Amino acid sequence: MNKKWIKDALIINEGRHFQGSVLIAGDTIEAVYEGPVPPEVDITPYEQIDAQGKWLLPGCIDDQVHFREPGLTHKADIGSESRAAVAGGVTSFMDMPNTKPQTTTLEALEWKFKRAAQTSVANYSFFFGGTNDNFKEIQQVDKTRVPGLKLFLGSSTGNMLVNDKAALERIFSECGMLIAIHAEKEEIIQRNIAHYTGLYGEDLDISFHSLIRSEEACYASSAEAVELATRLGARLHILHLSTARETTLLDNTLPLSEKQITGEVCVHHLWFHDGDYAQFGNRIKWNPSIKTLADRNALRQAVNENKIDIVATDHAPHLPAEKEGSCLKAASGGPLVQHSLVAMLELAGEGHFTYEKVVEKMAHAPATLFHIDRRGYIRPRYYADLVLVDPQHAWTVSRENILSKCGWSPFEGYTFHHAVDTTFVNGEIAYQRGQVNDALRGRELKYLN
Repeated sequence: MNKKWIKDALIINEGRHFQGSVLIAGDTIEAVYEGPVPPEVDITPYEQIDAQGKWLLPGCIDDQVHFREPGLTHKADIGSESRAAVAGGVTSFMDMPNTKPQTTTLEALEWKFKRAAQTSVANYSFFFGGTNDNFKEIQQVDKTRVPGLKLFLGSSTGNMLVNDKAALERIFSECGMLIAIHAEKEEIIQRNIAHYTGLYGEDLDISFHSLIRSEEACYASSAEAVELATRLGARLHILHLSTARETTLLDNTLPLSEKQITGEVCVHHLWFHDGDYAQFGNRIKWNPSIKTLADRNALRQAVNENKIDIVATDHAPHLPAEKEGSCLKAASGGPLVQHSLVAMLELAGEGHFTYEKVVEKMAHAPATLFHIDRRGYIRPRYYADLVLVDPQHAWTVSRENILSKCGWSPFEGYTFHHAVDTTFVNGEIAYQRGQVNDALRGRELKYLN
């Protein structure tokens, strides 16, 4: 059996940090020691990994990525983006259903699982997509294999916009699994488009994006979903919150394990604000849009107050050419999975969060919220999904060190002051100092529903 001894790391886990060691046996954590390994433990069979001066964290679990496969592989695929994930300390991901074909049938879902087993370096899972007319398929989904049902309650491509009231009521009352939503009210978006194009024409610049996909559009949709979930007893998870007002819909009086309504914020909404459009342009065009400085500050506060439960990425690569054009034409979304952890550690270093809070929101909370089997924590008998971070390694993001297939990042030119040194997936080294272990394959996540 493969055995490893991660020695003398600063372990950040479950709200604490302490100097210690972790023993790995096969794919699981065998023991966690605060201080030195006890002398009675025979460590001779273990491969020693000297972690002095480094931090050991549980691997990040990203509950919202778009790895673009099948159908959109000119800009990303499961293999390429899982490589970027492990380079960024993300050991598990949950991919979204708006691919081509959409993941709204059992056949399409099974194809993704088979493809990931062939190509993914990280552990993997896939949301099933809801539509106005696929409830029979939803009923047949194996709930131990998927994190939940994804609904688009705002504009979307194809048949992914769920706007039929009867279908929504049935899904919220009978689907029997967590419902994750993209919440932007389509009627408000269309009204805003008509208003601003009527005033200024079709060639609107990026500064109009947050006016079109406005606070009102987000809050109205989120509030309706919360009302539905509360009335019908559904488990609701609001993805990529972007406004201060939406945080008033969330509660922090209950432990996460007891919450029926939860929320996620993405790194870009914690990092950027609408004053950054002038510098970054379409590179920071996302749906929902980047909002005001006041919204960004409120989102940071909501993370610290545990109103917001998870920090993720909404990693959504596009080619640079697809990001060009007017506000109404440029693609929305961008690559983030390689830089999410270091960006959050950077914000922690600036005093916006504690390092323990970063670990909580990017590893512990996703595991707890989605009931993932034995991941997200540094505990004996848990899978050895771990990240060694060098807190003294400054490095600059450039085209040469970006692993996402699209080849760019909104962080290009930025110098981070923490670096992912080594990433372990199921006890094996998946990434180390610039090199991905392309022979490694992650595993399908299991859910204890």
